[in-house]
Amino acid sequence: MMMNELGELAPAADKVRHKRLDTRTRDLINQAVASVPTLGLQRAAEFLATMNVPAEVAVRVLVYPNRRRAN
Repeated sequence: MMMNELGELAPAADKVRHKRLDTRTRDLINQAVASVPTLGLQRAAEFLATMNVPAEVAVRVLVYPNRRRAN
């Protein structure tokens, strides 16, 4: 724990969780990730592109699953 600017105890910066605000993108990504075993990585990537998910997000979640945010 550390002090924030108001002098209150707050979690360390590296432990702060950010609430996901874009639930549509979250749902699309979860759908694409779930489809990888049956449809493959290419089809999942095409789906995300078609749904206008930013390319850097799609690559991060499909190619580097350990970089996905926890729900």
